[in-house]
Amino acid sequence: IWDQWDNGIKQLFYSNYGDLPFLLDVKVDKRLFRALAQYWNPTYSCFTFGRVNLVPTVEEYTTLLRCPRNQIDKAYSRAGNVPTFLKKLMCITGMSEQWVAARIKQKGDNKCIMWKILQDLILAYPDVKKRVDIFALSIYGLVIFSKVLGHVDEAVSDLFDRLDKGVTPVPSILAETFRSLNACRRTGEGRFIGCAQLLLDFDWVPLLGI
Repeated sequence: IWDQWDNGIKQLFYSNYGDLPFLLDVKVDKRLFRALAQYWNPTYSCFTFGRVNLVPTVEEYTTLLRCPRNQIDKAYSRAGNVPTFLKKLMCITGMSEQWVAARIKQKGDNKCIMWKILQDLILAYPDVKKRVDIFALSIYGLVIFSKVLGHVDEAVSDLFDRLDKGVTPVPSILAETFRSLNACRRTGEGRFIGCAQLLLDFDWVPLLGI
């Protein structure tokens, strides 16, 4: 989808959502990531290489993602009155209540919508701004906060719904990364639920020597 868009649509995306599309080009090397996870110290929430402790920061993630400047100073916190998943998807996609309700699925404890449905919508939608919004939602759901394979989760729509209110997603991305690394390291196994692409894009990964 991204490669098919002209420069005008891409610039609209950049101005609204920063450099998220670069994550689509970062290949996740599973072997490298498994090695990297072994250096995670869950007690101090940092990577430990001998006597050197390193950890990704809000500033580094903000720089990598190039989040719009008006979002930098406001951290995300869940609002008291949050619209339902149905209402949020209606707002983001511009589709009717009946259309959205028929496509929401329950996967375990999570309500979600299939990426294939959003993909078809992006390709067919006449409104360019809506296409950009739906594609950004998909990147957040499939790459940054990937919980249900091939689906965009309800929790992602909650954060996404507040981006236009000046909220930065970076602290949430970092928090989810730390939480998942801690869980995987303590149990010695498990699926990493976070943005592996951002971790693997850091210059300090060669410290692993592989």
